[in-house]
Amino acid sequence: MYKNMKRIFIIALAVAVSASAWAQDLKFAHVNFSELVQLMPESDTAREQIEVMNKETQETYQAMIEEFQNKYQQYEQKQASWTPAVKQSKEKELNDIQTRIQEFEQTAQQDLQQQQNRLMAPIYQKAQTTVSEIAKAAGYIYVFDATAVLYIDATRSTDITAEARKALGIPEDRTLESLQAELQARAQQQQQ
Repeated sequence: MYKNMKRIFIIALAVAVSASAWAQDLKFAHVNFSELVQLMPESDTAREQIEVMNKETQETYQAMIEEFQNKYQQYEQKQASWTPAVKQSKEKELNDIQTRIQEFEQTAQQDLQQQQNRLMAPIYQKAQTTVSEIAKAAGYIYVFDATAVLYIDATRSTDITAEARKALGIPEDRTLESLQAELQARAQQQQQ
């Protein structure tokens, strides 16, 4: 029994020593994936296309609302002079316009979301591929998204965001803050 205990202890010690040595060779990295995706030049193009689609959707919606308001105003002004058949026809027309507006609202939001997903999917894929290539080349076994991890020990995990930014063609001076300023300036120009 003592020999068996001794053997188990030696095996456990060997496993612990080899696991400890193996754990010291593990390389971890982290990246701010959201920053990469938002700052990629391709994201600028996608945002512009989404903006155009959104503007067209808003213009169509506004035209539908104006049509309804005009016809409702006409209904309010003239209903007293209409025959019951004309009045009923005009009420049906107003109801049909309201239904079209509601249907448009629902499908427009879904369409915009689908278009955004379609435009952003290759951007996410390119960023993912770039991070994977950097990780493989440097021998990292894990790369964590810094925005989704509660704690990162910077002495044990390497931040590869700058390397990924460079590989994705993101200028060094471009930050999330500068992007936000660009988007705000563009929004102000459109309002004028």
